[in-house]
Amino acid sequence: MQKPTDPDDYELRDEYDLSQLTILPKGRYSPQQRAGKNLALLAPDVAEAFPTDEAVNEALRLVLKIAEVPVKYSTEPVEPGSEK
Repeated sequence: MQKPTDPDDYELRDEYDLSQLTILPKGRYSPQQRAGKNLALLAPDVAEAFPTDEAVNEALRLVLKIAEVPVKYSTEPVEPGSEK
């Protein structure tokens, strides 16, 4: 293969058909990299609210604790005279 004469020339040759090229995610976004790992991609607005791994973990632990609250502490209004 010949070295390009101009390193700033990034034009593809005419024989490359871009419609037939497959574009695959690489790095940590690759499905092969994510398989078997607990990696979740956050939406930009969520990532702004939880900038670190620890912030996400803390919020999720709080959600888990809230899910364990017994039914007797539900937020449904109790009618007067019908207390359990």
